[in-house]
Amino acid sequence: MRGLVAGVALALAVSATPAAADTTPYLPAPAGHRPVGTTSLYLKDTSRADPWVPSMPYRELMVSVFYPAASATGPKAQYVTPAESAAMLTGSGIEAAPDVLSKTRTNSVAQARPAGRDLPLVVLSPGYLRPRATLTALAEDLASHGYVVALVGHTYEDVATSFPDGRTVGCASCEVAHDHAFWQKLEAGRATDVSFVLDKLTHSAWAGLIDPNRIGMAGHSVGGASVTPAMVADPRIRAGINIDGATNDVPLTPPGLSRPFMFMSHQLDPVTRCAPQRPDWEQDWAQLAGWKRWIEVAGTVHPSFTDVALFADQYGVDIGATTTAQRAQAITRAYVNAFFDRHLRGRPSSLLDAPSSRYPEVAFCH
Repeated sequence: MRGLVAGVALALAVSATPAAADTTPYLPAPAGHRPVGTTSLYLKDTSRADPWVPSMPYRELMVSVFYPAASATGPKAQYVTPAESAAMLTGSGIEAAPDVLSKTRTNSVAQARPAGRDLPLVVLSPGYLRPRATLTALAEDLASHGYVVALVGHTYEDVATSFPDGRTVGCASCEVAHDHAFWQKLEAGRATDVSFVLDKLTHSAWAGLIDPNRIGMAGHSVGGASVTPAMVADPRIRAGINIDGATNDVPLTPPGLSRPFMFMSHQLDPVTRCAPQRPDWEQDWAQLAGWKRWIEVAGTVHPSFTDVALFADQYGVDIGATTTAQRAQAITRAYVNAFFDRHLRGRPSSLLDAPSSRYPEVAFCH
C-alpha cells in the first residue's frame, strides 16, 4: 500500500488523445447553496526547524482557506501556479502545455469577503507527493455547505510548493529512504503541522469565523493515515476521516480514540466487497472506542477520491476505475458532509446508518 501511496501519478502513464489534451480542466460545481471564497495563507513556524531540510531553521507552510462568501461575484481563484502545474504533469501521460492545470476552472472567488460567524472548521491533508490543491473540489463543496476548510500543504512532501515570494520548492523528503521510520516521522510531522495551523487560525483575524469547539479533519492517502496521529496529539480535533490511507506504520496508541471516526476505502477486491485485506485498519478499528464507520466505494481506485481522477477523466486517461470520477467525487462529498454534519453540527443523517439506494456503490464493511 505504501508503494501505491507514493507511486500513483497524476494519472497513470497512458497517453491522452490530442483532442482531450486541448481541454481546459475544470472542477465540478459545489452542491451546497452558499458561494465560496478562498485565500492562501503563508505561515511560518519558528518554533522548529524543517523536518526535511534541517538547514531551514523554521517550517514554512502554505494553507488554502475556503469559506462561505458574501458574494459569488469576482475573479475565480487560481488552482495551482504554473510551476506547480508543470511538476504535477511530469510523467502523467497527459499531452498538454505544462501550465495547463494553472488554468483549471475553479468555483471559488479569490479573496472574497467571508460570511458568517462561529462556523465549523475542517482541516484537509493531501496524499504524499500531492499538492494541497488536489483536494480542492472537496474543499469547495464543504465550504458551500457552510464549513470553513483549511487545506494544508505539507512542504517538501509534494512535487512542488510555490510561495508568495516566487520560490517553488520540490520534494526534499523524496530523497530519504521510505522505511518504517520515514512514515512515522512524516505522519507525526503532519500532526504537528495541523496543530500549528489550528493555533494560527484560531488566534488571528479568522478566529471570529471559526468555532474552536467544532473542528474536524479528513485526509486522503497518507493524509488520511495522518488523521489518527493528529487526533491523538490534539484534542481540538473532534472527528476524523481516513480516506484510503494505510496506517500500518503508525498504529493507534491504546486505548485508542473515543472521538468519532470513519474509514473510507476504494474497492480493494473487484469481486468480493469488504474483503478482509486491511489488517492495519482492522487493528485501528478494534481500538476505536467511539462512534465509527467503515465504508467501501465500488468501482473506485486510490485516486478516485481526489481531483486527480477528475483531470484523468477529462484528459482521457484510464486510471483503472469503473465508477466515473464525477460520481466518485459526488459520493465522497456526500459521505464526508454527512459525517461532519453529524459530529460537528449535531445533524444526524440516515446516510451513515445503513446502505442507501442513492449510493448503491457504497458498502458498509463494519
